[in-house]
Formats: sequence, structure tokens, C-alpha cells
Amino acid sequence: MANVVLESLLRPLEEFYKPSFVEEIAINRAGEVWMRLHGSRVPWVAYKAENLSKQYLVDLIHTVANIYERPFNPTHGVPVVYATLPGNHRFSAIAGPNVQYDEDDVTGGVAMNIRGGNAPETSFENYHLKRGEELLKVKPRETVRPDDPYERLMTAINDGSPILISGATATGKTTFLNHMLKLIDQNSRVITVEDAREIRVPQANRVHFVLSRTEQNNDFNYARLLDLVVRMTPDVIIGGEISTDNASVLWEMLGTGHDHFYTTIHAESADAAYAAFADRILHTQPAYNRTDLIAEMKKKIRVVQLSRDGALRAVTEVV
Repeated sequence: MANVVLESLLRPLEEFYKPSFVEEIAINRAGEVWMRLHGSRVPWVAYKAENLSKQYLVDLIHTVANIYERPFNPTHGVPVVYATLPGNHRFSAIAGPNVQYDEDDVTGGVAMNIRGGNAPETSFENYHLKRGEELLKVKPRETVRPDDPYERLMTAINDGSPILISGATATGKTTFLNHMLKLIDQNSRVITVEDAREIRVPQANRVHFVLSRTEQNNDFNYARLLDLVVRMTPDVIIGGEISTDNASVLWEMLGTGHDHFYTTIHAESADAAYAAFADRILHTQPAYNRTDLIAEMKKKIRVVQLSRDGALRAVTEVV
């Protein structure tokens, strides 16, 4: 009986996620579905779906939670639900104050991904693995940094290197980050992680996750957020300002293999930025070796240092 109810409730969504040419779908707000197609050069395609109201989507999450005996309470409990739907489709969803699309989502929004179940037949050759042949280098990053600082930054943006924007208060870190986002492919799927909405994302395929330091009432923390973000298939991840609360999770996100990871930190120089990031990680993960951690950061992360003198704001380092 439970499956009959679920299948009936899923019917408005089936036309989007069940066709064999669909790899996954993403819903960032009510009334709109983004589809990723198998083998498509256009990674995401948007469709209007007025029948997918916010109430329908929240009711669906509640139903999935009840049938699969998952906890779900966006306001005072766990706002996230994971399950495997009939047909082996993987379901990830969140509702409530921790997810937003627009700043008008004062009571919270809803986001959902459904994927899998229709994977085409494949072989090692589909992954370019053949006897006697070298492995392909996919999205290789520049190992030599250009002498020109502008070119260093543009190279980092173009090859998807993680970028840490560093500066003291009022140096314009968030404004600089907002400008950088305009240089990212407009078809990209962007996910932000903030404690307050500050980042302006021009890409339409986006989700904003909010973990307030002062207004958090439910059971949603950075560890749960990490698990959710990687399931939401981002092309770009934007971390809020690094703090002792989120540093270790942002470092883990950086290690998930996603391109275009950007975040900000309070520091007076690039070297101080690496050190501050490491020290905030060590606050909750003391098992790390500080020297090794900083050395690894310098290999992986580009730093853009911003400085200020009165009304003058300038980039003073790009490393």
C-alpha cells in the first residue's frame, strides 16, 4: 500500500527522471526542474513545471521519509532525507530554513536531486581504459604559474583550481568573489554554503545552503551539509567565510574532487591565510600535522590577497 501511495505521488516527477536518456534531475525551487542528460554536451537543461509546487515537494519528502522510516523535521529536527526510490533511483532532498534560492525565501525553500536507475550499458572503453594505452589526463591543472598575477588568477579560474580570497575586514572579499562568479560558465550548477546570504550567484542553476551561527534550531550541521552537497552534483562550490566551525568541513569539500571551489578568510597576507585556514582546522581536528597541512594547502589552493588603505582596495598577492 505504501508503495502505491508513493508511486502515485511521484507521477508528476516521473516524466523528468524516468526516461532512459536522463542521468539525473535537480529541483532548486518550486515550479522548475533541471535535467542532466546522459552524454550531453549541455550539462543541464531547465524546464518549467508549475504543478511541482512547494507544498507538493515538501509533501513528497514527508512521504518518502515516512515510508522509508527516515527522520524529517525541517524546523526542529533533521531537514534532509535520503532514499532509493522504486526503479533504483537515488533520492536526496532538503526543505526548510537551511535552503534558499532567492532572498525572498524567508521561511526556507526546498531542493531535491533524483539520479540513477537508467545508466546506459558501458565498458572500460567508455572510460578510455584500453590495454597498452596511456590514461587520459582530464582537466589537467597548470603546474607552472604564469609570471603575470592577472594571468595566474585567470588560469586558476579557467582550470577550476580552488581559490581562497583573503583580506582584512572591509577589503571587499565578498564583492571580489561575486565578480569572479560572473566569469564562470553560466550553465554551471552552483552551490553556496554560508552562515548568512551574501553571495550573488548569476547562474540560474543554483542552491544556497545557510547554516546560521545564531539562529540554528534544527539538527543540521556542517557534517550533514558536506554529505548533502556532494549528492547535489555541483559544478561550483562556494564556501562562506572560513571559521573554526566550518574549516574542517570546507577542507573536506575541497578534497572531494570538485572543480571551482571558492571561499574567503580573514588574513593579512597569503602566508597568513594558509596558516589561518590550517589553525581553524586544527581547532576541531588536532590530529593533523600543521606543517604538512599548510604544505598541502600551498600545493592545492591559490590565494588572492586583498588589502585596503582608506578608500583604496587592491589585490596585493596572487599565489
